[in-house]
Amino acid sequence: MYGMAVLDPIVQFHEWFAEAQATEPHDPTAMSLATVSPDGRPSVRMVLLKHADSRGFVFYTNLQSPKSVALRSNHRGALCLHWPKLERQVRIDGVVESVKGEEADAYFATRPRLSQLGAWASRQSQPMAGRFELEREVALVAARFAVGAVPRPPHWSGWRVVPEQIEFWHQRAFRHHDRQRFTRDGELWRDEWLFP
Repeated sequence: MYGMAVLDPIVQFHEWFAEAQATEPHDPTAMSLATVSPDGRPSVRMVLLKHADSRGFVFYTNLQSPKSVALRSNHRGALCLHWPKLERQVRIDGVVESVKGEEADAYFATRPRLSQLGAWASRQSQPMAGRFELEREVALVAARFAVGAVPRPPHWSGWRVVPEQIEFWHQRAFRHHDRQRFTRDGELWRDEWLFP
């Protein structure tokens, strides 16, 4: 990457992501999401990247979850994808917006049926008595939607991180890592190299 003129970080991301999909032994879509709660408490957790394009980076979740509460509160989020085998990571920081209902419906329809049922059954991040409680809730939802397609729950949708900055990091020997940061400037991107 060093010395190469990359004018579009989304193109660079897709090149790296394709390599990660071909080489990483674990899920290359796994990414950390950092948020700040309404009372200022930072939090980070893993989510899965479901779509990336010039509009942003999309993941799906329960809209009543703490992450969704935080994202509605301050409309900002940060992502980090780390691919150990490639010795690379990508950091993304930006504003957050809801995906459109049609987009969420289309993605939900592609999920395995048990995942669809789980989206209805889980009160994400709420206390439960034990695993049996989740299994009971899934069984109740399965009976409710015994025939036909499972519709998307009203409390389940997606978030899009619209990037303002994207940083590419590539590990090098002796901590002489490559770091290239892109910052959105209107419709264009400007890039700069950073000391590791």
